Amino acid sequence: MAADIVNLNRARKAKEKAEKKKTAEANRVLHGTPKHLRKLSDAQKDKTEQRLSEHRLDKDGDDN
Repeated sequence: MAADIVNLNRARKAKEKAEKKKTAEANRVLHGTPKHLRKLSDAQKDKTEQRLSEHRLDKDGDDN
């Protein structure tokens, strides 16, 4: 069986590059979105959470 030869320096650099790419993507989403779209997204998220909490059943033990 022949083993593949791996250049560890290239592997390390490729891993670092992938991590930087992942961080850059997160930063583009966070900082690249206009303010009005961020506010709209936050408002939709809050509305969804409120609607969900309104339909949640409380388990206080009062109705047993």
